[in-house]
Amino acid sequence: MFAQPTHFTAGATGRWQITSIEPIIGGALPPAERLAVGPPGHGAWQLSGIASNLRYTTADERDALQPVSAPLDRREALHGVLIPISKSSAWWALAQDERRAIYARSGHFSIGHEYLPEVARKLYHCRDLGGEFDFLTWFEFAPEHEGAFDKLLKRLRETEEWRHVAREVEVRLVRLPDTEAPKPGE
Repeated sequence: MFAQPTHFTAGATGRWQITSIEPIIGGALPPAERLAVGPPGHGAWQLSGIASNLRYTTADERDALQPVSAPLDRREALHGVLIPISKSSAWWALAQDERRAIYARSGHFSIGHEYLPEVARKLYHCRDLGGEFDFLTWFEFAPEHEGAFDKLLKRLRETEEWRHVAREVEVRLVRLPDTEAPKPGE
């Protein structure tokens, strides 16, 4: 059985209101009002990715993450951020162990671990789906943890690993109350 892609569709409907779309490196994404996460949809743009097996995380790291990782869709996590990322051709020319070594030297795991459980996260792989990005990173957190999330991003963007990012867009979101979110098919 194959994993099914998750689709992030920006348009006029969706549970998340888009508050900003900022190109960090490279081109932006078209403007849109809302973002729907789930099955395929129609809108200004759609990005798709698969929540795959852990590719850069060791067993010890996985075991350290599990007890402190918060689930997505927590009641208090009203802010979200979608960050599509493409890595450079030089990154993909490296062997898997060379990429893992950069990831480890950059402290990606230890930096991220410091912000758990306040910041929930999920990584979607999309390089093999033929889209314009290699990864879709999804984060959710309570409004009072936005400053901590900003520090997390700043620290990650200062690492050796981030020198291999060729394109990055930051999409900030606020979750709408269930009464405001359009129901499927509306």
